[in-house]
Amino acid sequence: MTLFSDLKLDPKVLKAIDEAGYTAPTPIQAEAIPHALEGRDVLGIAQTGTGKTASFTLPMITRLGRGRARARMPRSLVLAPTRELAAQVAENFDTYAKYTRLSKALLIGGVAFGEQDKLIDRGVDVLIATPGRLLDHFERGKLLLTGVEVMVVDEADRMLDMGFIPDIERIFNLTPFTRQTFFYSATMAPEIERITNTFLSNPARVEIARQATASETIAQELVSLQATRRDAAAKAKREALRKIIETEGDALENAIIFCNRKVDVDVLSKSLIKHKMDAAPIHGDLDQSVRTRTLEKFRNGELRLLIASDVAARGLDVPSVSHVFNFDLPSHPEDYVHRIGRTGRAGRSGKAISLMVPSDQKYLDGIEALLQKTLPRADAPDTGLASASAPGGAPEDAPKPKRARRSRKPANDNAEAQATSDATPTAEPTPEVAKADAPAPQAERPARGRGRDGNRRDTDRRDKGSRNDAPVGMGDHVPDFLLREFRTA
Repeated sequence: MTLFSDLKLDPKVLKAIDEAGYTAPTPIQAEAIPHALEGRDVLGIAQTGTGKTASFTLPMITRLGRGRARARMPRSLVLAPTRELAAQVAENFDTYAKYTRLSKALLIGGVAFGEQDKLIDRGVDVLIATPGRLLDHFERGKLLLTGVEVMVVDEADRMLDMGFIPDIERIFNLTPFTRQTFFYSATMAPEIERITNTFLSNPARVEIARQATASETIAQELVSLQATRRDAAAKAKREALRKIIETEGDALENAIIFCNRKVDVDVLSKSLIKHKMDAAPIHGDLDQSVRTRTLEKFRNGELRLLIASDVAARGLDVPSVSHVFNFDLPSHPEDYVHRIGRTGRAGRSGKAISLMVPSDQKYLDGIEALLQKTLPRADAPDTGLASASAPGGAPEDAPKPKRARRSRKPANDNAEAQATSDATPTAEPTPEVAKADAPAPQAERPARGRGRDGNRRDTDRRDKGSRNDAPVGMGDHVPDFLLREFRTA
């Protein structure tokens, strides 16, 4: 078995690794580090949670141990798609470089430019940044990339999904051609392969697992709900999720719950909090300080349920996440692998549970095609909402009762009299009585929708009781014809 001590790393780096409690490298570290120490470009393809960060951090620190940074000219550059992933790389650098004199700067959004400018002005050996903030500093004239010796692009496929590929190409063109490049991705889309062919020079390809496969230590389950209407589906999934969390009990130490939309993250978080569950949201619209505090609480065990959008799918490094829930199935199949990769890390066991409704079938088909297997089905919890139901408990497919139409005309007493006369033979009323029963003459009514002056009027007023037609009922009023006496013929 290969040990870190067998690799030609700096003794100061080996000391930091030993204090961190690691002795044997992961497969991607064992294969990538020797090529990196030889000065070759490395193209790494591996799933989330395999130790990719250390596979480029350790040789980079060893190489940068000789030399000194100059003001505004970093010696190495690490690009990450999200703030959380960039912060994770910075933490790894602090862990493994603590016995060296190397300096670093973290350039991410949500933080004031002033403090970042001060770090750059002093000179940094390692610059860790998101593409947008890096280009902001460059365009302000605060940064030069002509001194970069080592460049790292982490999670390249995520860069592609987030639209950063044009920025990545621009940054590549700003760095020296002689740089050493580490390019890491979980999948190899055609666009990413084009970039590697353009900007990498005879790279050592290190592929540890089949592209976009889930770790074998993760137990996967799929819970299918039958609600079809959008409002009923969301409610059914929230209820099912709460029941599953209660059923898991103490086995659920902590969990990350993924939603596709930021608004759903907030709604689900409020729902869980309302039901006395320890939950908090994290997504791109929150202030960076709030996101940082929430992540720290989750890492420290002070928060049990983290409700996240895909901004956190690859930016979290919490080794002991016991469960991952897909409240929404991701629209991109690769994101499924990255989401569930938050659990079952470093050889630990984990559990991933996904919820779906009939409208998610196309997403499920894509995921199962990517994984080349069928996700194990699990029984839906008995929530009363797992089957298609509309609010109020009536089945959604049941026909809706027709609303009774209110008559716009007053009841006709003559019609009631005719019905009565058909049922009971009666004598012909006297002329006086007939005259009393005759309806009063009515003025000619204007055309519908127009007033007596011929102008249009608000037709909605007909249903709002604006006319003086009194409703006729069988309360205190009894029609006259019922009180009359008839003579026998």
